[in-house]
This record gives sequence, C-alpha cells and structure tokens, in this order.
Amino acid sequence: MTRVSCSLVSPSSKKQHQEILNHFRPALAFYEDTYRSIHQNPELSQQEEATSAIAAKHLEHLGYSVHKHIGGLGLIGILRNGSGPTVLLRADMDALPVLEQTGLDYASKKTMEDANGNQVPVMHACGHDVHVSCLMAAAELLYAARSEWTGTLVCLFQPAEELVAGAQAMVDDGLYTKYGLVKPDIILGQHVFCLYKAGVVALRPGPILAAVDGLKIRVFGKGGHGSMPSNCIDPIVIASHIVVRLQTIVSRELEPGKIGVVTCGKFTAGTASNIIPDYADLELTVRSFDPKVQEQLLDSIARIARAECDAGRCPKAPEITNTAHAPATVNSGSESRILNASFSKYFRDNATSMIPLSGSEDFSILARAIDRPYIFWGLGGCDPVKWDEAKKNGKIGEIPGNHSAGFAPVIEPTLRTGTDALALAALTFLG
Repeated sequence: MTRVSCSLVSPSSKKQHQEILNHFRPALAFYEDTYRSIHQNPELSQQEEATSAIAAKHLEHLGYSVHKHIGGLGLIGILRNGSGPTVLLRADMDALPVLEQTGLDYASKKTMEDANGNQVPVMHACGHDVHVSCLMAAAELLYAARSEWTGTLVCLFQPAEELVAGAQAMVDDGLYTKYGLVKPDIILGQHVFCLYKAGVVALRPGPILAAVDGLKIRVFGKGGHGSMPSNCIDPIVIASHIVVRLQTIVSRELEPGKIGVVTCGKFTAGTASNIIPDYADLELTVRSFDPKVQEQLLDSIARIARAECDAGRCPKAPEITNTAHAPATVNSGSESRILNASFSKYFRDNATSMIPLSGSEDFSILARAIDRPYIFWGLGGCDPVKWDEAKKNGKIGEIPGNHSAGFAPVIEPTLRTGTDALALAALTFLG
C-alpha cells in the first residue's frame, strides 16, 4: 500500500467546514487499500491483534499519543491541540464467524479458532473494516487541519463489539483514569448499513438502536437409549417446546405498539442420533427500546422456560444465564440537532433521518460511564445503482444486510462519506 499524506498549512483565518474537509482530506487510495487488506484479513472478537496494530502504527506515524492494550486489544490516540473541548471518535474492529459469499476479489478466506476451540470462517460481515478505515482517514484529516480547531481529539479503536463487551472492558481497564485523558465532552461514532445507499448519512435524536440481552438456557433431562424414550426425559423435546412458546411473548403479551424481539439463534444438544442427551442448550438474543419492555421480556422468558421444564418432568429447574448486555442507544437530543444541522448543510440531500433499528451496540457505554452526551449515526454502504434499482422494485429488504454472508459495502463513496462525516462531526464540537 502506497501512502500519500496531505500537508499541514496555516491559513490566516478559519475556513468553513466544507472548505476544511476539501482542503485537508488525505488522498483516499491508501485507505481504500487498507480497507481491502483489513476486509481480507478479519479477526474475531478479542483477537483483533493485526487490526489493532495497523491502527496504532498509523496514529503513531501521524503524531498522536497512543495507548494500547486497553480492555484487551483496544487503543486510543490522543491529539492535544490547545485549550477547548475534548471530542472522542470511536470505531470497532472485530469480525464475525461467517463464511463470506460476496464474490469480491478481496473476499475473506480466513479461518480462526473461536473461544470454544472450534475452527470457524471469519468475515467482516458487519462493516467494522469500514469503520476502522474511515477513522484512520479522519485522524489524518484532523491532524492536518489542526490549525482550524482547538481542543483535544481522541480516536478510539474498540475490540469485541460483537460480544457487546469491548466498550465496558475499556472503561473497566481505566480508559478515563489511566492515560491523563480529560473526560470527553461528547462521544461520536457511526455504523455502515446497506439499507442506505452509499453517500448517505442518517441521523436522528432519541432512540436509534435497541438494548440487547444475551441469554443461555440449559434444559436438564435424563439421558438414555433413543429406542427407549419412556425410560428417559428428553431435553430436546422440552427445549423445542420452549422455543415455540417463546414466539408468543411478542405476539401475545406485549402491548400493541411496543417493540420487542426474542430470537433463539442457537440450539445444541446430543452427540448421536440414537442417544437421548442429559441436557440441551438454547442461546437467545432479546431486543427492546423500553426498559419496562425489557424487564417484561426477560421475566416472560424465565417463566416459560421454568413452566415447560415442570411440564416435561425435568429433574431440576433450567439454568438461565445472562451472557451479554448493552443498553439502548439513545442519541442526545440537543447535540444531535446541532450535528444534524452540520450534516444537512454539508451532505445536503444525502443527509437523512435514521430509522430506529432493533440491532444493538455497546457504543453508548463509553458515554454512559462518564455521563456524557453521545451521537451515533448511520452510514450508507449500498452501491447507489443497486439501491435505486432495489427501491424501484420494492426490494430494499433483499439487499444483503449486516451479519449476512453477502454483506458488501461498496468502497466508494462509502469511505469518503464516512471519513467526512467523522471529521465534520469532530469539527462541529471542537473549538
């Protein structure tokens, strides 16, 4: 990869944001190559060693003060530029255990050992490679443009977002206490989605992403020979009843207009077709925007699991373990309106309102931990021609989305838009 950097100049007066971005934006070919390389070499959560090293080396080369291995493989780069506000920009780094089927010439063919010791395919199926590349480019733009702003800029590269664990791990490891970092005045981040065309940024105040709870339910039975089920208590049958019954929570227990999702994404049991196992495991993801709905969903899941186990004569109550949690992402109102004005002025017709999604993020933990405002926006990634054609035919829902084996954001104008959005957001709140 050949790198071309822009040079720092010292204009006599402050430029408008559009002029700053156009003047100081680095040549993006380097970042396009970086994106392809990261996409082709994805890393699972808590194993983001190479990606973290790429980001750290880049920030060090630019002149940021870099602190590594925060909460595992997380890192920050700090650029102090006189007195003024402190702004934190965040990108996540981890990939998913998905076998890529995009057909791209830079598609991932990588496998890694997961936390359970299994060799699995790995893919950037959620666009974190876009996030890393855009933040690296924005870091260079803002470094070059430091004559145009004052304050402190923090670029944070976070591990383990897919486990909704990385943000909390960085906070717990002293993110805001160990590195002489003034607590940021605002936390900013973005996420690429192919439900928007490339070139679009989508922002709204208030709730935009749901809270998430991960649950594991172990159902206990009595194992034995598959030919003699009457001598056994079959946990597979009981767990199957739980899965079916869970589908009634949202459709029959939530009030109309309330939003909730209960999905069983993993069901594991047994070792052979002729053996009834001693237990079966279910793994669930639960989504909600309202804390009261969240409590209702969790209570209903526990009630159904226990009742079905009682009905099935289980030898003991099910074990229900919370494996993950992140709060809803609720954009700060007044700050979001300020940034929306900047986006609307710069991106014009490509600035739109974000649709609230039942997906989840741990991004807000970085702000909630220090009681600071935060803003999270959507970045379009779908090829504009394909998106327009899909919209014309009413098939937007058929575009491969996040966590899909076919998820393939187009490189440009996605990277340029994401770079500009991060830089513009930082400039909006820096001095």
